[in-house]
Amino acid sequence: MSLKHVLAGAMMAGVSTLTLAAGNPLSVHVLNLESGLPSPDVKVVLEQKQGDDWVELNSAVTNEQGRITALYPAGRELEKGTYKVTFETGDWFEQHDTETFFPEIPVIFSADGELDHYHVPLLLSPYGFSTYRGN
Repeated sequence: MSLKHVLAGAMMAGVSTLTLAAGNPLSVHVLNLESGLPSPDVKVVLEQKQGDDWVELNSAVTNEQGRITALYPAGRELEKGTYKVTFETGDWFEQHDTETFFPEIPVIFSADGELDHYHVPLLLSPYGFSTYRGN
């Protein structure tokens, strides 16, 4: 197989991944404010509020860029409702031999169904964090 065929296959695989991620209605991104670098290997749990309970829908781990491009369960449309994305930061800081005040960071948001995609970035440090509705 020629280098040209290998590169073409790699490009197609990347396009397929991007296409699938683009169709997913929820993504997250974790950046370490101390280093200014992405935070890979952060476990993130997605839950939906149903009545008085939270029901887990999915979980994943951030990639080398600190991203999870498709956190919502595949093949499902995002329902209007209240969701919680919990970043399990205590384990991540422990792996990096760093103490933290926040062992987990729950971010609760309402999806009104008017957007095709919701993005929840987390800017993280051992004693503080910030989040916002991204795009």
